[in-house]
Amino acid sequence: MAKKRPAGPPPELVDIVDATDRRLLVMPLAEAHRQGLFHRSVMVLVYNDQGKLYLQKRGPQKSLYPNRFDLSATGHVRAGEARQEAAARELQEELGLAAASLTWLDAVPASEETAYEFVTLFSAGRPGQPPRPNPDEVAGGVFVDAAELAALVRDYRDLLTPAVVRFFERKALFPG
Repeated sequence: MAKKRPAGPPPELVDIVDATDRRLLVMPLAEAHRQGLFHRSVMVLVYNDQGKLYLQKRGPQKSLYPNRFDLSATGHVRAGEARQEAAARELQEELGLAAASLTWLDAVPASEETAYEFVTLFSAGRPGQPPRPNPDEVAGGVFVDAAELAALVRDYRDLLTPAVVRFFERKALFPG
């Protein structure tokens, strides 16, 4: 007799890539993480009219870095999806925002430090409306300026995800 699948949403599928970011095959995200396989993710920055950066607070249910502050919107690139499409989707899903445009800012190659993800960073600029965090995705958030984030990185690093620290130290978060 065939085994019955548990009810629930279908697994999120991602492209598994090689060390040069070349697509190899498709598999469920959970399995990619379990096996430590290379795949892709995106991060999006959102600023307010004063130029402060929005940091989302990750929910307590998140498997990685629960309750820590992360970049404005983050997520995985689904199988067959372009990075910019994934960035726009995550921005809408997590913060209820649609960006007029997304600007590529930086990229980090996959490594153990990035959970084997090729990370691409985009800016949504100043969307003109405040983020509306989706409680299923995000536990809230706060806007910070460069000096406030510098203090957090220096004194409260354990409250931040490694991505916040990495891109802050790469000087990718505050233009000019």
